Amino acid sequence: MTTEAELLTSDDQRLEELFRKSSAGEIPRGPMEGLAVFPAAGRAGARLLASLVNLTAWRGKVFSPDGYLSNRLTAMDILSIVATVGPGPSRLDDQECIVIDYSHTSLVFGGVRDELRQVGPGLYLGLIWLAGRKIGWFTLRDPANAENSST
Repeated sequence: MTTEAELLTSDDQRLEELFRKSSAGEIPRGPMEGLAVFPAAGRAGARLLASLVNLTAWRGKVFSPDGYLSNRLTAMDILSIVATVGPGPSRLDDQECIVIDYSHTSLVFGGVRDELRQVGPGLYLGLIWLAGRKIGWFTLRDPANAENSST
């Protein structure tokens, strides 16, 4: 079983392999804990950067049952940056994933597209695209699923 801690310390090649072999899974519901993943930062650096981003900027997403989500920002957990959510083909391999699309909901983030695949119970690996280019990774974890926690 893949854990969030393993994802945080994986290199880009491993993350891409895992994403390719995983299925889309169910679209999450409600709040999800998120961590940014920095494959090039090394083990210690990746954990430090993920913690820093989590404390100061992005903390996760909240999925609504009507096909939208909001991002959780800052330590104050401000909900902002809305996107549409639904199944669709991944830009990476043309296989089904959960697509998070900002193009119709945000002027500032309109060029961003996130893709999710479930890699464990209550655990998702996210791939970030900007203007059609792969730029990063993140995790989303159901807060009720402590076994996949990175702590």
